Amino acid sequence: MSVVVVGLNHRTVPLALLEPMTVLPARLPKALHELSSSDHISEVVVVSTCMRTEIYAVASRYHNAMNDIREFIGGWSGLPPEAWSDHTYSYHDEVAVRHLFRVAAGLDSAVLGEGEILRQVRTAWEAAHGEEVDGPTLAMLFRLAAETGKRVRAETQIAQGTTSLSHAAVAMASERLGSLAGSTTLLVGAGEMGEAMASALSAAPAAGPVLVANRTWDRATALAARCGGRPVQWDSLPDALEAADVLLTSTGSPDVLIEASDLEPVLQARSGRPLLIVDIAVPRDVDPSVGRLPGVTVLDMDDLKRFAEDAMAGRRQEIPAAERIVAEEIDRYMDVATQREMAPVVATLHARGEAIRQSEMERLQSRLADLDPRARRSVEALSRGIVAKLLHEPTVNLKAAAGSPGGEQLAQALRQLFDL
Repeated sequence: MSVVVVGLNHRTVPLALLEPMTVLPARLPKALHELSSSDHISEVVVVSTCMRTEIYAVASRYHNAMNDIREFIGGWSGLPPEAWSDHTYSYHDEVAVRHLFRVAAGLDSAVLGEGEILRQVRTAWEAAHGEEVDGPTLAMLFRLAAETGKRVRAETQIAQGTTSLSHAAVAMASERLGSLAGSTTLLVGAGEMGEAMASALSAAPAAGPVLVANRTWDRATALAARCGGRPVQWDSLPDALEAADVLLTSTGSPDVLIEASDLEPVLQARSGRPLLIVDIAVPRDVDPSVGRLPGVTVLDMDDLKRFAEDAMAGRRQEIPAAERIVAEEIDRYMDVATQREMAPVVATLHARGEAIRQSEMERLQSRLADLDPRARRSVEALSRGIVAKLLHEPTVNLKAAAGSPGGEQLAQALRQLFDL
């Protein structure tokens, strides 16, 4: 058995290619069950965020499982392999473990030390567990990944400052305008990212009025109350856009919400007032062509990545310490995985050896009857010693090969040779 990961992220693909790969929460159960139906995959977790889509699996046959995962990616995205295959990365066993631990630690994020990804990693595993497509291997892997992420943030300064995508989005808008003071901000979407952006707006110095729009009115009113803003009916979105100086949007919609044709009449009513749009949804909420309208500036995740890159120079000094923690946690995982993977085979092997020893002792019972107790104990010790020495090397080699395809082959050979 091998732990594998196949994925794409903000470093390997442009936003336009990452969008069709996204697995939105509403469709996550379908994706998990589609992947778990493979004969070559026994456990699966999908981590899909605005910056990455990654499939973690336990593969019974490595190459077959990788082919099944790639077929899933092609079918899910609706794109031919030549459009995305050169942009994917794939790792297995210890390298896959290292990748996940670095993701959870915020070392692979556009915003170094990002806190949201740790929650997203936990949520991904919980979703797989809820659909009963995970298993003991990935459960342990994701539990230790979460512990690694928490430890990195507790023992280093990598999470200092702005380490949230949503807070970075507000900071980017503020920098672009010089300040949010006196500016009316329209927040579209009351999900987790919307909540975080509302929190960032509440903390922004002298930020102006906040309008909150969401398809579900109750969520819009609740979020508006928490951030001191005003809820807006979804049908009144054009009026809110007319009043806003800044639009911050991050919904879970699979479709574009705002197109150029929707904004053209709004812009006429604005009488030339500029509009800044920060769209951090993946897939995007705002059609990119909106940015070509006069007076409209559209910033998306690609712009946010560049902004975050410029802002995190100080936290880069914490990377070596964070990487050391990741390395320590990988060693811990590999030790635990080795013990868990090979313990049943080792125990069965030794039980088989002991059963044979006892059977032979019973067969020779009549010949040993005349021995005094001390001599009988010596014979018992001798027989146990022979069994232990015979099984020592197979046991050592089996544990040493744990966690690799060769280890599984060796375990299978022992099962066959010793009829375990």
